[in-house]
Amino acid sequence: MSVRYTCLLLSSIVLLASCGGRFSRKKGMVRDTSHYTKQEYIDLTLDSNAVNLFLQKDTAYADYIRDFYRQREFHYAWIGNDGQLTEQAGNFINMMKADADYGLHDSTIISKPLREMYDTLLIEGEKLRPGDKAIPRAELLLTAQFFAYGNKVWSGLTSDSAKSLEWFIPRKKINMESLLDSMVNKPASAFEEPVNRQYKLLRNQLKKLSDLEKMPWDSLKASRKLYKKEESDPLVTSVKQRLHLLGDLALADTSQLFTPALDSAIRNFQDRTGLKTDGTIQAPLLNALNVTPRQRIRQILINMERIRWVPAEPPAEYLLVNIPAFKLYVYNNNKLDWTCNVVVGKPGANTVIFSNEVKYVVFAPYWNVPPGILVNEVLPAMKRNTGYLARQNMEVVTGSGSPVNAGSLNWARYSGGNFPYIIRQKPGGHNALGKVKFLFPNEYNIYLHDTPSKGLFGENKRTFSHGCIRVSEPQHLAEWLLRKDSTWTQKKIVEAMNGSKEKFVTLKERVPVYIGYFTAFVDSDGRLNFRDDVYGHDAKLAATLFGNK
Repeated sequence: MSVRYTCLLLSSIVLLASCGGRFSRKKGMVRDTSHYTKQEYIDLTLDSNAVNLFLQKDTAYADYIRDFYRQREFHYAWIGNDGQLTEQAGNFINMMKADADYGLHDSTIISKPLREMYDTLLIEGEKLRPGDKAIPRAELLLTAQFFAYGNKVWSGLTSDSAKSLEWFIPRKKINMESLLDSMVNKPASAFEEPVNRQYKLLRNQLKKLSDLEKMPWDSLKASRKLYKKEESDPLVTSVKQRLHLLGDLALADTSQLFTPALDSAIRNFQDRTGLKTDGTIQAPLLNALNVTPRQRIRQILINMERIRWVPAEPPAEYLLVNIPAFKLYVYNNNKLDWTCNVVVGKPGANTVIFSNEVKYVVFAPYWNVPPGILVNEVLPAMKRNTGYLARQNMEVVTGSGSPVNAGSLNWARYSGGNFPYIIRQKPGGHNALGKVKFLFPNEYNIYLHDTPSKGLFGENKRTFSHGCIRVSEPQHLAEWLLRKDSTWTQKKIVEAMNGSKEKFVTLKERVPVYIGYFTAFVDSDGRLNFRDDVYGHDAKLAATLFGNK
């Protein structure tokens, strides 16, 4: 029992030396201590000299640790009067031990002083020996560990690191001191980690994958291009076994016959991995089945890092575009209301990861040609054929919107940077923005909009735009955004979408919109989903998190 518990405490403080300094602050900052709970403390107290001596050797979060104990008059937080770890300490240790078991630790950060402490720490059952010199050190290590753990697991990489990875959604803010006070003073069952629910769902999936990681994961190979229902082949047996391990095929089946149950299992797997859902065995399916559990674990860890950055409690009503999933998710009353396909920016014209608020719905919109398209497409086309603008239902206007006679311009003299006018496409069925657009004014000039190119929504990988986001159900989105405005009936919305004049409508209540990038997530049906790293953001983040490992 004592050896087991020693190992338990070892794993609990494994992150102590990590991330040192990222949670530091400038000296002299006025501190808000109003969050500390006034209550009776454990009788056992630390010697202030012992605290200072400890902090001389371990300077990470020193000011926070010192102030924490000053506020509680140096009373112990984690170890009771009888030398027994408190319920809250046990909860914290178990929380970290679970993370260590499922990949959220780095074994290289165990310092020599920590290893020496492991060797000398004496534990009997769940109690430290009264009077043992290890007790003060264990108390202080747990407190230091709280800040290190919280910084790593609940906060994640710094905001500067996130921006370097092209993530511009504002970071959540955590008061770590208030959390520590909450953890040690409340019942263990009452403590809530400051993380988004999706983080917990992904973490729960790590255990299942860690079990699979111990099994052989041979590459499945095909002798022909296509396998479908009612056919028999040894590969079918292997696919059944793999899908059963992954949970897509409920019952184990060792036959070589391609059954209807296998067809359904394949479709489920294809749907949750972003493949074309046709129920057949082909190269894309085999490639996805051959991804090892270890690779999937890394993919989950990458996305858990991203989720550390997002609000722990999102608003009750919001829009989420997940770029790698090519989907718009609409949330109402904290639940998924509906979803639809979207088209996002092609590689090189990436859709930016950021957040804002939808402010306007614009019916029958003009499309102002962006500078990049003007330079690379429109101006060269006009130089080849001056009839190009008329065929595209475009016009030239001044900055104030006054029309300019395109035939009077010497197009050969313009290269883009020196073009003094705006080229815009008039409202209509062939307008690049379709019949409606949804604006959340931002520096990236990205918005949601309709499109005349409906066929692209049927493609499996939908990276076709110049950066903006095309929505497959624009009328549904317009109705949803305007549902609280009784003046906008469905009939009126349809008429406005098909009108000949642009019409701006200001929403009565702005709706938050998040443009995110998640290649691993748990959907509303509880299924673990994976998507391709379409912009290479996973690869960049992996290099930051894992280095060359």
